[in-house]
Amino acid sequence: MKRITLTQYLIEQQRLGGNVTPELRLLIEVVARACKAISHAVNKGALADMLGTAGSENVQGEAQKKLDIISNDILIEANEWGGHLAAMVSEEMEHPHLMPEHYPSGAYLLLIDPLDGSSNIDVNVSIGTIFSVLPCPAGTDPVGERSFLQPGSNQVAAGFAVYGPATMLVLTVGNGTVAFTLDREVGSFILTEPAVSISADTAEFAINMSNSRNWTAPIARYIDECLAGKTGVRGKDFNMRWVASMVADVYRIISRGGIFMYPADSKYKEGRLRLMYEANPMAFVIEQAGGAATDGARRILDIEPSALHQRVGVVLGSRNEVEQVRQYHL
Repeated sequence: MKRITLTQYLIEQQRLGGNVTPELRLLIEVVARACKAISHAVNKGALADMLGTAGSENVQGEAQKKLDIISNDILIEANEWGGHLAAMVSEEMEHPHLMPEHYPSGAYLLLIDPLDGSSNIDVNVSIGTIFSVLPCPAGTDPVGERSFLQPGSNQVAAGFAVYGPATMLVLTVGNGTVAFTLDREVGSFILTEPAVSISADTAEFAINMSNSRNWTAPIARYIDECLAGKTGVRGKDFNMRWVASMVADVYRIISRGGIFMYPADSKYKEGRLRLMYEANPMAFVIEQAGGAATDGARRILDIEPSALHQRVGVVLGSRNEVEQVRQYHL
């Protein structure tokens, strides 16, 4: 079987005449190389003093892990000089990061969650990197937030890496969702799933049950019906999975179906996850694989963002289950 590398895949997508320009191809390749470097740092763990907190907080007011800062720096340094970006933003930074003046400015904007699930670093559970690429609107200042405040439907590429037993890269450029596995012997991402397809039905859900006291009525109804199993109105038994690492939970869904929920509730009235860094790229990946993604009621990719670090409720995965939750919100 012929082994197709990430570069070969992107060149073929470029030839097909879709979203992939030479500049976008370079951008995705650079992000992938940065993910390989982050994977190496994650694998070192305590051997390289990578574990533990950094003694600082990010713009969200959350304690930063050492690897949060290292991953953010790796992605910035990798993308500054290539000429493919106008600016980039990160969950770890309050304001956009402009490319240095002595490098050419590109046509794209990069949005990153450098290390998703970082609360799991010290317990050796899968974590990852999420990224989103938007076109830089003509006539806007990429230093300002306004150029980034585009609905997720404007994304030209999105994906995530999972640093687990194998390092995986999941990607969409608007022509389906594909997955690559890092071959450490040759240092290349190899295409291992050329057509990710999420089953429309599932008997598996992922949600943080410790928040149940805060849930809205539609979410509580849905979970209660799942827990009732064969004796309830759904007429089948459900399993629950929860890793507390979005990249790991979503990777499980694209591998075998399921529904992932981090809804808005009485504690997090706007939701817990970030629209620009987590919800939008994951929604693009999920939809391109045949699934669905909403905030409970609205399609995530249709939401018009109002702030760079805006939060949102997330319900995504197998299409029929996401629709079931949506119906309960009507």
